[in-house]
Amino acid sequence: MIHRMSEIGYLAWELGAVRSDDPCIRDDRVNLSYGQFAERVDAFAAQLTEAGVSGGDVVAVMLPNRVELLVAIMGAWRVGAVATPINPAFTELEARYQIDDSGAVVIVSEGADTHRCGRPAIPVESMATAPPAAWPRHGAPASSDTALLIYTSGSTGRPKGVQLTHANLQFMAETFRDHLQLTETDHCLLILPLFHVNAICVSFLAPMLAGAQLSITGRFSPARFLADVARLRPTYFSAVPTIYALLASQPLPPEADTSSLRFAVCGAAPISKELLDRVENRFGVTIVEGYGLTEGTCASACNPVTGVRKLGTVGPALPGQQLAIAGVSGEHLPVGATGEVIIKGPNVMRGYLGRPEETGRAVVDGWLHTGDVGRLDEDGYLTLVDRIKDMIIRGGENLYPKEIENALATHDAVLEAAVVGAPHETYGEVPVAYVVAYPDREITGPELLAHVAERLTRVKVPESVHVVEALPRNPVGKIDKPGLRKRSTVGVDQI
Repeated sequence: MIHRMSEIGYLAWELGAVRSDDPCIRDDRVNLSYGQFAERVDAFAAQLTEAGVSGGDVVAVMLPNRVELLVAIMGAWRVGAVATPINPAFTELEARYQIDDSGAVVIVSEGADTHRCGRPAIPVESMATAPPAAWPRHGAPASSDTALLIYTSGSTGRPKGVQLTHANLQFMAETFRDHLQLTETDHCLLILPLFHVNAICVSFLAPMLAGAQLSITGRFSPARFLADVARLRPTYFSAVPTIYALLASQPLPPEADTSSLRFAVCGAAPISKELLDRVENRFGVTIVEGYGLTEGTCASACNPVTGVRKLGTVGPALPGQQLAIAGVSGEHLPVGATGEVIIKGPNVMRGYLGRPEETGRAVVDGWLHTGDVGRLDEDGYLTLVDRIKDMIIRGGENLYPKEIENALATHDAVLEAAVVGAPHETYGEVPVAYVVAYPDREITGPELLAHVAERLTRVKVPESVHVVEALPRNPVGKIDKPGLRKRSTVGVDQI
């Protein structure tokens, strides 16, 4: 297997040569061996070269989950370029922001458009499938070169490009291969979106390093999932709590057969012990809960597949990483104390693209400050207590109130807006907005919902918008969001 830290960009090429005829990757349209997948990667890399793409350039990939999305990412790496996957559900405004901020020189997308958001586009239907006869092997990128730009929002509400290097990805893929005990006999069912680093690392790179198989399923539904498991016989999958809640709440058809699964991974948001027990007992599968950030290349802690699992924790630090709990002055706190979770290791990002000051605040002396509150027990297992940031996690999707508030504020009747998370039985949390209108203007919640829906992806649109006389404030004059969150559980009439 590949062990050199600069070789993640050549993973397809190397494995294509070693495991040419072994099954590699499939979706509803395509089924490729390792050799065929490597040929597709080389073909697209040659196409990018012909389009003028070279080392350090950024290739935007705006596709739903399908084999060609992974071909495009690896093809970009093959020529030393950087890949930035874009949520295909984004509005044009959202997509244009990421494309402009990343400096992408070309876009891979669905449809026949040869230009999109001011950039040349390669329609997925036009991606080359056979490489030129004399396609040369380019020099391997340096391990410190950026491989992926994954965008995540921050306190300003403007998405930031997290720069993940080839070394970051190689380290994380090897970590998961070893931690999950993956071998060539494994088969991953990929159900999470590939514009997230979780799916790229846990469900793509790790099984590729192990020489295992990968099946990309279509849009998730419990019925589709159970049918795919029975038909394809995967050995594991990675999902978020919302998916487990949906699986636990649906009637189990008589033809359901999950006996091929040896484990599943849960991440992106906390899951209750009760739900874990319910799903494990229903499907007879071990679920390991983990924790991490995009800035930490996906994961920093995870319960083991074999060994001591502590339900209610996200496990101990993954090998090669350090977890600590920091006090308000950055000092490391003792076992059992509650404070900010900080992370150190080869997984910590290169930095935020073009934002050195924000990078400096996030990474201090090599320690990544997560903004999450937790505590470590005597065995090093991490329990998450709360979030410092106001982030809302809706079904595993990270939503940032400031971005939604900014969209509301573009309406000329809106004086102030505050968005908080409200509990939801299926999604865990949903955004709820509270708006104060200018004194001489009238506006309704439905009108504001329609306004936001034109500007943001549907998942970011609030569950409801309440027009109120005033927003609660704390003693220093800031909007009292903790108070709003508490009141959102009992109704707007309590404001």
